[in-house]
Amino acid sequence: MIVNSSSLLLKEIAEKTFQAARKLGGLSTSDRNQAIEAIAQALETASEDIIKANQLDCELAEKEGISKPLYNRLKLGKTKLEATIKGVRDVIDLPDPVGHISIHRELDEGLILKRVSCPLGVLGIIFEARPEALIQITSLAIKSGNGVILKGGKEALNSCQILVKVIREALSKTQVSPDAVQLLTTREEIRNLLDLDEYIDLIIPRGSNEFVRFIQQNTNIPVLGHADGICHLYIDQKADLETAISITVDSKTQYPAACNAIETLLIHQAIAAEFLPKIAEALTSQQVKLKGDKLTQNYLNIEPATEEDWKTEYSDLILSIKIVDSLEAAINHINTYGSKHTDAIITEDKNRAETFMNQVDAAGVYHNCSTRFADGFRYGFGAEVGISTQKMPPRGPVGLEGLVTYKYQVTGKGHIAATYSGENAKGFTHKEV
Repeated sequence: MIVNSSSLLLKEIAEKTFQAARKLGGLSTSDRNQAIEAIAQALETASEDIIKANQLDCELAEKEGISKPLYNRLKLGKTKLEATIKGVRDVIDLPDPVGHISIHRELDEGLILKRVSCPLGVLGIIFEARPEALIQITSLAIKSGNGVILKGGKEALNSCQILVKVIREALSKTQVSPDAVQLLTTREEIRNLLDLDEYIDLIIPRGSNEFVRFIQQNTNIPVLGHADGICHLYIDQKADLETAISITVDSKTQYPAACNAIETLLIHQAIAAEFLPKIAEALTSQQVKLKGDKLTQNYLNIEPATEEDWKTEYSDLILSIKIVDSLEAAINHINTYGSKHTDAIITEDKNRAETFMNQVDAAGVYHNCSTRFADGFRYGFGAEVGISTQKMPPRGPVGLEGLVTYKYQVTGKGHIAATYSGENAKGFTHKEV
């Protein structure tokens, strides 16, 4: 259902989603997979209309002066839509996360314990732009047996409305109730949504740093996400410089609006004189604006990088550069200014790479590859609901495993606790089944 403040109360919508989610969680793997395939087919059929609706959003957003990074997230062209639909079908092929038995133990003869994975319940998804996120999260929610309440940014209103319309129509022909997928359309509903801890089990925000922080600070519902994507690439003194240039350019320019694009480049001083002119030429040819610390400015005629730059997620073709005198200094800089998202080292020295990967505190630590691989689709998750930088799991790109919890099931034959306490207490067998 697509709702606004003049229609059904949000609480009633949440309750409908809650009830639909309970039924969805009890459906078979086959039923849920058939619903996901129905969504993929419907999106393909409606592709032209979806792209037109998105073009309208983009035109309106441009008139209102949308920022370039946000515009890039908003735009849903043919290639991105096709890739997203492929991601939906990839979800079908993933193992069912529901009903997995992680513990199967005999406590005593006839008294059996199981720990079984189960859906969370209802997900509240709040996102700026990124209409493809709506598709990805909906497919993962259905696969994991969860209902979903979606709230997109006003800049993506037309895109979100047609996507949810297509998805709900597709679900109406399956065993999954269309009420499992809802769309909110007004900004006022966000605050109300954050108060619905009675019905919503997890909030997943996707958007700007300020936006995610607002969500985190204004709800008692658990929040999965990250506020910043301040990623680093460190070029070690033992790096192959051609490899370093290729990976640096990719990590910054392949999709600069992404949260896994690098914002700071760290370079060991031993190779600075040789490497800086080469990397500057490669980056500026891709229209990247460079900033540098004082040492970097000895080699390049670029504007200074300030303390604030080390803390900034540009989400644009801007890159700050700093020269460091050791691997330890690089690690310290990353752990001081990084956002625990994704950081990488380029080196041919395996020991130095291992030190970096062990000591950098981030959800993703890479060696000799682009930070742009920090993505649920690239990890083989089919898609992702978001990227989490928190220490407690799930961490990093979160796919299906982040949308299930577990319950303990105990089956007995008239067993009572009194049998196992007191002077003549019977012992437990604690035998794996």
